[in-house]
Amino acid sequence: MTTTIEAPERSGLAVESVDVHAYTVPTDGPGGEESDGTLTWTSTTLVTVEVRAGGVTGLGYTYADVAAAKLVESVLAPRLGGVDPWGNGATWHALDASLRNTGRPGVGALALSAVDLALWDLKAKLLGLPLFRLLPSYRDRVPVYGSGGFCNLPLDRLVEQVAGWLAQGIQRVKIKTSRHPDEDPARLVAVRRALGYEAGLMADANGALSRKQALEWAWRFREEWGVDWFEEPVSSMDREGLRLLRDQGPPGLEIAAGEYGWVLRDFTDLLEAGAVDCLQADVTRCGGVTGLLRVSALASAHAVDLSAHCAPSASAHAFCAVERARHIEYFHDHARLEAMLFDGAASPREGLLAPDPSRPGLGLELKPSDAERFRVY
Repeated sequence: MTTTIEAPERSGLAVESVDVHAYTVPTDGPGGEESDGTLTWTSTTLVTVEVRAGGVTGLGYTYADVAAAKLVESVLAPRLGGVDPWGNGATWHALDASLRNTGRPGVGALALSAVDLALWDLKAKLLGLPLFRLLPSYRDRVPVYGSGGFCNLPLDRLVEQVAGWLAQGIQRVKIKTSRHPDEDPARLVAVRRALGYEAGLMADANGALSRKQALEWAWRFREEWGVDWFEEPVSSMDREGLRLLRDQGPPGLEIAAGEYGWVLRDFTDLLEAGAVDCLQADVTRCGGVTGLLRVSALASAHAVDLSAHCAPSASAHAFCAVERARHIEYFHDHARLEAMLFDGAASPREGLLAPDPSRPGLGLELKPSDAERFRVY
């Protein structure tokens, strides 16, 4: 839907209107489903926000329920009238404050992230710059790892997916585990055979295990299949459990969490508890680029690396400005959806994701004809 804003009289540029839409795309998993350790889903919804000023449109997005689109429209869009498109920090704080009674974590953070990305995209386009050039970048490309390996994939499709990542020059892969632990050994054997022992193998339980179960599997993962990354072995809210896995797990196995960090305190709590070897953050969940830069500073202060959770096209720009960037999760669902719906979607080359320096902003344009058939809002 479109919100037309009556801007107060002022000199210079000002936000004129905001468009909000949502697109739901069915999965390509077996039987139309995909699953991880704790969840099964049949579709992925992309919420887009387009902010216009001076004849230029900034595009932002998040992966969320349609509720996030409605929240942008009802709470955030009305507060953008007449906003200076150069003042990203001030606007972010004002929008963040407006979510106080609505609920800042969860859907509120998702909505704020999409708007913030749109405002950064707008600013970069007004300047004729790719977003990573506007940001305080440390690099112009970031390593990726292949991610998917859903628990319901048959072994042949699992191996095919892994082989596809290797063919793109990606030398690290992550699979979902722990939904049916008795099936995991066969899955890990198949994946390790496909990878060989040169490539890195990562496991993600999505918080499915108890502390004792996770500790047992941590040792098995490392000793039997050479897994070197164990993501959310227990719930990310169980900081003591994550720390226990770090302290008592095998050498060479890193513990990771943070993808469900909504506000800065979520990341502070993980770091102060010593709960992770590598912190994760999602630029479409943690408050957009502005929120991510705050998380990046926090990670640097604790001397901990930061890894991008999903949303590869947005992460490709944002994580160029993360001092201790480790890698970007090239997640099957998001990579597939972004290629379907966006012109300019990021694609890895030789295991690296590099923003296109010839395209301003995020370098993305929605494909109207392709997207319209999936539009739900």
